[in-house]
Amino acid sequence: MTTPRVRFAPSPTGYFHVGSGRAALFNWLYARQQGGVFVLRIEDTDVERNREEHVLGIMRAMRWLGLDWDEGPYFQSQRGALYQTAIDSLVSAGRAYACDCAPEAVQARAKARGGAPGYDGFCRDRGLEPTIGRVIRFRTDDEGTTTVVDLVRGRPQFQHSTIEDFAIRKSSGQPLFLLANVVDDADMAITHVIRGEDHLPNTPKYQMLWEALGYGPLPVFAHLPLLVNEKRQKLSKRRDKVALEDYRDEGYLPEAMRNYLALLGWAPGDDREVLTLDELIAEFRLEDVKSAPAFFDEKKLQAFNADYIRALSTEEFLARVQEWAVARWAPIAPLVQERTRVLGDVADMVGFLLTDTPLIDQRDWEKGLRQQPAFAAILDGVAAAFAECLWDAESLKGVVAAVGESHGVPQLGKAQAPVRLAVTGRSVGPPLFESLEVLGRDRTLARLRAARDRLDP
Repeated sequence: MTTPRVRFAPSPTGYFHVGSGRAALFNWLYARQQGGVFVLRIEDTDVERNREEHVLGIMRAMRWLGLDWDEGPYFQSQRGALYQTAIDSLVSAGRAYACDCAPEAVQARAKARGGAPGYDGFCRDRGLEPTIGRVIRFRTDDEGTTTVVDLVRGRPQFQHSTIEDFAIRKSSGQPLFLLANVVDDADMAITHVIRGEDHLPNTPKYQMLWEALGYGPLPVFAHLPLLVNEKRQKLSKRRDKVALEDYRDEGYLPEAMRNYLALLGWAPGDDREVLTLDELIAEFRLEDVKSAPAFFDEKKLQAFNADYIRALSTEEFLARVQEWAVARWAPIAPLVQERTRVLGDVADMVGFLLTDTPLIDQRDWEKGLRQQPAFAAILDGVAAAFAECLWDAESLKGVVAAVGESHGVPQLGKAQAPVRLAVTGRSVGPPLFESLEVLGRDRTLARLRAARDRLDP
């Protein structure tokens, strides 16, 4: 019997979504139950958006949930030769071709035929060389259907007439997600592809590529239900709290989060909701996952967490509280230590790291506004630059210095004052840029926006 091999393959382009946590958990549970192998693969082909901090964030979040991996992490950015070999094979076999059409031309042709998303093989027979500067597209069959056999969805069918000749390589020469995904799954001998429902439309393309490359029997597919909010809308970072890191930083227990995520689309078959990790491993069944959207209920999660906290002994509760608080500011502990006269000073210096929003010292705030006429402009400029820059102390320092310079504030101490007030609520504290590195991009930007709103109520 073949040993089951599953993979969790996140992209390091942002926070760790709770949906990603659920997908990782279901893969991990299946592997542990079946005596299989759980592979961690970082899909970092999107060079423009990938960040090292997000790679570290993925691994920290998984370790927090207790999800260890057996192989990896593998990085797609280090596997380019495999992808190029596959692309060359498809081009040589006539299953892929070079295309020099601008996106606007493709869209115009789609509009001319009524906006239909299907076949647009304008470059199919032009015989263009697959040089850099040209996209490589897979030649989709014009007729017929592809059936996806799915443990959760049944056997959905996709008409080939609705599937475009999709790109597998960018004009820059970088492989696209779908091609790399297929090549890696074959190379790593993945037996089960367990992922979110949003990937289902890609699966017929996956199967076409798999078969064209001659990879043999397909993996087993299981597309997990969408996570939705109370309005039954797909969870969105724009309106919902979806970053697992936020829940961790607020003080949710990993075992409570893990238990709750396991119930988003699956249940043990009775009325129990609180299950130990051993019970989850023993009772989880991939074929029992439901296809209906799963409601991510933050209030229910909070109640779950409260139950788990109440079940702790007093000694364990104190240890967890201390561990949580220290973990939030441990990276800057040496800098805090240098500035500490009595232990009571620590709470004032690191309090901003332990709360969702900083407690603004009104006197410091008003004094800062009086002393810095460019207060609002600096906040705006820093927020815009922080959204894109590298997230380390030196880079952040350089950004603030440059923004200050552009607004006639060449002294770094004066330029950083509005940022410190916005982020920490106080005019003094531990070194700002090291603190921002610990606080993280998302929380820092949220505080800068809140401070800006405070200026324009």
